[in-house]
Amino acid sequence: MKAEQISIFLENRAGRLAELTRVLKENDINIRAMSLADTSDFGILRIIVNDFETARNILKDNGFTVGRTTVVAVEVDDNPGGLYTLLDMLSNAGVNVEYMYAFIQQKGKEAIMIFRFDRTDLAIETLAKNGIRIIPGEELYQM
Repeated sequence: MKAEQISIFLENRAGRLAELTRVLKENDINIRAMSLADTSDFGILRIIVNDFETARNILKDNGFTVGRTTVVAVEVDDNPGGLYTLLDMLSNAGVNVEYMYAFIQQKGKEAIMIFRFDRTDLAIETLAKNGIRIIPGEELYQM
């Protein structure tokens, strides 16, 4: 029920993101979802890829500072209030969202939200108990 995300610390300078995506391209790694947050000195790129282990190893081999983070991918109704319903449910269970990002599949009616929770197992239990579809990592990596 959990998925693996790669977190990469990038210097905030021209060309560094292009360099990273070139390395992934040259090794046939496909980015399935991503989020980039920055400060004046560095950025944190969070990516879900089709081949976690290979991507992590080649990025390290090419001088990038990478980390592994466990996240949860959830289908959320793609309509007004869909996200609220999910967040309210988690809040009532005492689960905090540390960060999240989303992508929408063209063929579906749901958005896919990637969450980092402070209490991951409780979040999964709460979502499952309420009939929310959690996307297994293996499925997420191939979307």
